[in-house]
Amino acid sequence: MSEQSAEPQGSSRPSSGNGLLALLCTAQLVLTLDFSIVNVALPTIQRELHFSSANLQWIVTGYALTFGSLLLLSGRAGDLLGRRRLLVIGLVVFVVSSLTCGLAQSSVMLVVSRIVQGIGGAMISPTALALLTTNNPEGPARNRALGLWQAAAAGGASMGLVLGGILVEYVNWRAIFLINLPIVAILLLFIPRVLAPSAPKSGIELDYGGATLITLSLASLIFGLSNGEDRGFTSLGTVLAGAAFVILGAAFLIVERRVPSPMVPFGILASRTRRAADGAMLVMGTVVVAYVYFASIYLQRVLHFSPLVTGLCFIPATLTVMSTSTLLTRRLLSRMGVKPILIAGLISIGLGQFWLSHITSGGSYGVNVLPGLLLTAFGMGLAFPAASVGAITGVAPNQQGSAAALFNTSQQVGSAVGLSILATIAASSARGVGGTLAGGFRVSYLVGTGIAVLGIVLVATMLSGRQCQLELAVQSGASRASEHA
Repeated sequence: MSEQSAEPQGSSRPSSGNGLLALLCTAQLVLTLDFSIVNVALPTIQRELHFSSANLQWIVTGYALTFGSLLLLSGRAGDLLGRRRLLVIGLVVFVVSSLTCGLAQSSVMLVVSRIVQGIGGAMISPTALALLTTNNPEGPARNRALGLWQAAAAGGASMGLVLGGILVEYVNWRAIFLINLPIVAILLLFIPRVLAPSAPKSGIELDYGGATLITLSLASLIFGLSNGEDRGFTSLGTVLAGAAFVILGAAFLIVERRVPSPMVPFGILASRTRRAADGAMLVMGTVVVAYVYFASIYLQRVLHFSPLVTGLCFIPATLTVMSTSTLLTRRLLSRMGVKPILIAGLISIGLGQFWLSHITSGGSYGVNVLPGLLLTAFGMGLAFPAASVGAITGVAPNQQGSAAALFNTSQQVGSAVGLSILATIAASSARGVGGTLAGGFRVSYLVGTGIAVLGIVLVATMLSGRQCQLELAVQSGASRASEHA
């Protein structure tokens, strides 16, 4: 049963189709835009709100902490309580906290607002992805929808860099948060037109014990990694956070095996395809966030580009991701299945990281940076939609939110782990004997290449060509059934 079919009897059914798809992709674009747009404004915010160097990271970490740790809880809550309801609540929380971010008069007010903003984002992302998949049947329709979804995510991330530079330079740093208000307001007005109400699942309760344990466990991991990057991975706070992550995670697994309605139904991971897709997303999250982070610093601090020009330098990569995922990948998935597309994408990402590992202090954007960005972006355009399809294919409608949240959590955890570890490696290499900033980045990109190779091995050994063909046949059958319905 889809979200649309769960509406109360006798209510009028709003149209969905392209209108709903546009709404959900716009919501995802806003989330990724908000995450990247902040980075450009950090130096200005530090100066005007008197942040210390140690506390400045909490503008980013505070958002990531609640966003990453609450994804699983929000995904399951949407399955049980109704996805339209949770989407609306998440958008309201997000837009109110965006307003308080833009009006912040102190560093504490801004960090608290960013933490609340992360809560709203965690409600929106898995819920929107679950709505997208339940309203598009498996096969070409879903492949197209997921291609557009990933294009919106990539577009938002790169648009944030460009828009952030424009707003900070020509308006004010507060505008990077206030720009969310009109966009989210339009989304809230549009929801009743394209999405039917959904009733909560009766007789099923949310697993509050499991929700608490997994949320605290993921929060400990993200905090520990952020603290380790800032204060060292052997510091007391980092070690305690790591121990809490392991202990709480183990307790979560024990509790989940004993409750009738677990936070993460383990049947979701019964499919090797879904395990491989989530694992690949963990790997890609590790590499992709770090490659943008290092490239933007290299362009500004080594090649001395302005923030605005740096943002413009990522436009070719954005266009590559969007065109590949929307025009190429959705067609290839319907013909070839998940495995070959996912492997091809990871190979291209690995080649991009290897190219970037040759940057030098006297390099140039056209020779040292652009080809690596384009190779990585092309791989993302192939691999991200393929992994999305693999993570959701065959999941029951009442578990789509959990599957989407698990997929998003894999990406967020990968991003947190990757950025912390690779940034530490780069900094350590740059401080070495004869080390330079570009030299540190070279080492981190080489490690990123190795991580991409690990992802290739994971997908190649975990998935079988025969299983991909069976999935392709199931998708084709579902598509034909939908056409004749």
